Amino acid sequence: MKGFLFDENLPMRLRFSPRLPIVPAAKVGRNPSDSQIWEFARKHDLVIVSKDADFSGRIITQTPPPRVVHLRFGNLRRNDFHALLARVWPRIETLLKSHKLVNVYLDRLEGIG
Repeated sequence: MKGFLFDENLPMRLRFSPRLPIVPAAKVGRNPSDSQIWEFARKHDLVIVSKDADFSGRIITQTPPPRVVHLRFGNLRRNDFHALLARVWPRIETLLKSHKLVNVYLDRLEGIG
């Protein structure tokens, strides 16, 4: 994996530094479809980070790339969102080495496949 493709509904400016670069979905095009995001991530070996359940459903039946991080928590205040991701991000990156899907909940992480 060469970076993280953040879906349109996620902030691009983070208060922590992932090990690999973050690419905004806008790089794919204006209002890209899920299929366009998927194909761009696959072609560039990027991990899709999204709240959209469609990506996690799709990766279950396919082989990476791409890999998927599914943020499975409701809306949070910006500070809480950044604090949660900063706290769990190192573990997310570790899980991605051996799992094709990482589900992120408020209280736990779940690696699948």
